[in-house]
Amino acid sequence: MKSMRWHPAGYGGSRRDPDQVKRDGWHDEGVLAVSVDDHRLTWPERELVRQLGEKLYGPRASDREAANG
Repeated sequence: MKSMRWHPAGYGGSRRDPDQVKRDGWHDEGVLAVSVDDHRLTWPERELVRQLGEKLYGPRASDREAANG
């Protein structure tokens, strides 16, 4: 006898942690998700991430508010 499911296929079970999702995205799709505040990066690396983000997407809301004082 087949047991009844109480959730759709693909739902339930365990969730991947955010770092695993980022790692898989990099390996599988070439997509890099990096926090500008990641403690594993040195200051020059964080600054590079910030500059890339601003170039591609514009300044962050918190940076705009700080500039407008």
